[in-house]
Amino acid sequence: MHIYFSGIGGAGIGPLAQIAHQAGYAVSGSDKRDSSYIQYLRKHGITDIHIGQSRAAIAAVHEQKPIDWFVYSSALPLENPNAPELVYCAEQDIKTSKRDELLNLILKEQNLRLIAIAGTYGKTTTTAMVVWLFKELHETISYLLPAKVSYGEMGEFNLKSRYFVYEADEFDRNFLAYEPWLSLIAGISWDHHEIFPTREEYQAAFREFLDQSRHSFIWEEDSTYLGLEKSSKLSLLNSADPAINTIRQTGKYNRLDAWLAIQAVHYTTKRSIAELSEIMNRFPGLSRRMERIRPNLYSDYAHIPDKIRGAMSAATEIAAEKGQQVVVVYEPLTNRRQHYMIDDYADCFSGASKVYWIPSYLAREDPAQRIIPPSELIAHLADPSIAQPMERNAELKQAIQKHLDKGDMVVAMAGGGGNSLDDWLRNEFK
Repeated sequence: MHIYFSGIGGAGIGPLAQIAHQAGYAVSGSDKRDSSYIQYLRKHGITDIHIGQSRAAIAAVHEQKPIDWFVYSSALPLENPNAPELVYCAEQDIKTSKRDELLNLILKEQNLRLIAIAGTYGKTTTTAMVVWLFKELHETISYLLPAKVSYGEMGEFNLKSRYFVYEADEFDRNFLAYEPWLSLIAGISWDHHEIFPTREEYQAAFREFLDQSRHSFIWEEDSTYLGLEKSSKLSLLNSADPAINTIRQTGKYNRLDAWLAIQAVHYTTKRSIAELSEIMNRFPGLSRRMERIRPNLYSDYAHIPDKIRGAMSAATEIAAEKGQQVVVVYEPLTNRRQHYMIDDYADCFSGASKVYWIPSYLAREDPAQRIIPPSELIAHLADPSIAQPMERNAELKQAIQKHLDKGDMVVAMAGGGGNSLDDWLRNEFK
């Protein structure tokens, strides 16, 4: 079977393409722009990737080797319901679907138990930690990771595995396509407002997801936030449990993610909490989660207030050990989010001596919404004096270099893929 992945450079689609490739399917794909993720896939055997999602490109692929299944990212029809690739596939009667249908087919064919990690924040780190624990226990698993790690591929498929570990994203209600054997909820606030216009709709989707799960682990405060009733299907975790602080991971939120992962793998394998905790203390981290680009320069995927607070908890602990100041360069992910979260920033950068705030990374935008400039967003901080509007240019590079020369810790916080602040940072500070 030949599967064509549209948006193959995305964190959700790319690893699934890798899984399909490992499972023996012919794989090709496209994306709007080149990126480090695209380069990663090419190095791992998926070479038929086209930059630019045009009718001509997909037609050429189909002519050379007929496409049996077109798998697309949720963003494609949201950005353009008449996207050239979608129109072409409809004309050619090519099967089309989002990623969930293909993954569910793989799960069913291989009789795999799904361990799904969901939440507004913390789910990628928790997923990586679960995979780390299984690997260190020499348990054979299959998984998808939306981030690069040093201890495995972003996507691995093994015919001998019993479990499939997956980050179940709530965007476009993707996670409601699954019926997990075990679910973990890393943390919940409110996000993806274009899909869930109200907080209540967001909460209802998570309740539905938990109802579809055979068993779930969730923090007590998140259970209260969702209004859940006690159930034998739920294991409630106490975030104030003193045992959590025995985990040697930097940052409060990383320790919470680690504890959640430990509980899940203990439930699955029956290995002791003590053994799993010791393994977790060796967790090497993952890309774009307080990842060191060069000495004193870090990149983190924090792009909403709750994630920023998590990143700051790690950054301030790292900096305190060296007596450093923390400097943040922040690129919000999407303008549409800012219209909903503008009042939520408040003290999220607490602990930073300086914040350089650059314009939002634009994706899946509503053209009717006004672009909110950095200066206006900064005004909603509890202490606006710590922040300065900037552009991503030579002046910003010079400012970062001055802080590095002083010995400050500089953390770039940004979502986005190709041509994001993270890409720029890696190119300018190789």
